[in-house]
Amino acid sequence: MEKLRIVYLGTPDFAVEPLRRLVEKQRSCDGCGYEVVGVVTMPDKVINKRGTQLLMSPVKQYAVAENLPVLQPESLKDETFQAQLRGWNADLQIVVAFRMLPESVWAMPRLGTFNLHASLLPQYRGAAPINWAIINGDKESGVTTFFLKHEIDTGDVIFRDVVAIDEKDNAGTLHDKLMLQGGETVLRTVDAIVNGNATAMAQDTMYISESELRPAPKIFRDTCRISWTGTVSQVYDFVRGMSPYPAAWCELTSADGSVVPLKVYEVEKEIVAHGKEPGTMVSDGKNHIKVAVKDGYISLVEVQLAGKKRMPIADLLRGFSIEGLQMAR
Repeated sequence: MEKLRIVYLGTPDFAVEPLRRLVEKQRSCDGCGYEVVGVVTMPDKVINKRGTQLLMSPVKQYAVAENLPVLQPESLKDETFQAQLRGWNADLQIVVAFRMLPESVWAMPRLGTFNLHASLLPQYRGAAPINWAIINGDKESGVTTFFLKHEIDTGDVIFRDVVAIDEKDNAGTLHDKLMLQGGETVLRTVDAIVNGNATAMAQDTMYISESELRPAPKIFRDTCRISWTGTVSQVYDFVRGMSPYPAAWCELTSADGSVVPLKVYEVEKEIVAHGKEPGTMVSDGKNHIKVAVKDGYISLVEVQLAGKKRMPIADLLRGFSIEGLQMAR
């Protein structure tokens, strides 16, 4: 029996694990029924001013190490690229953390193209599902494989696998959990397709009303600003949902009106009654700063001043006087 020919499309670290799992199983199992015949990833990034030093994507680094053919189109609609892709004669394409594909690409293989998404679809369709699941205080997330169609993240679901969100998880730790689960889920999906027993469920059968769905829109700098008017849980979840990237931030306002931006990577929470205005800072000037919110305090644990490295709050206090400072509302 001829092996299923697979083309893999992905770019960042999150996309390396599923590719690695596929290649390792292919190497260890002659009867696994598939072969990864090529990889598509983003063009190398220029990382110096002269344009002479390039950085390969994590997926390309892995593909080159495994001697897999690589294509790096500037445009997915480019006719030369599409001709090269067609020349690989793929039966199936797999997309993990890549970019939106034109129909001429995703409809090319005879078995179609499936995507791995870092949420339990139909929840958290969009660019930042990991961040928004934590920001919203969810207790679980997961990964979904689904067949691509025109509307983003709306294709028929093949598999969904749940991953717990712990109280202290942030976007970085949840990313790593979902990455590992994603490798397993992609492998399971390919096995089902190879064996001819993959079934897919329409997403519109999985909810009654659009109002039930939470979106996961792209995050911009203004999205990351902390509002101290929320509850302890809301602010705590917001900070860990933005950590370590893109990072929540706030502003310290001095007595003379100057503003100091501050990124916040880790906090602790304390639910307690108080009579202070939201944003009021409380500190011993040596070891801690906590900020009043509706129903308690948020203690700053790890922060970063502009142009400085991340640091524990005690290090900030050793070199930065907070006298006369307040949190900007």
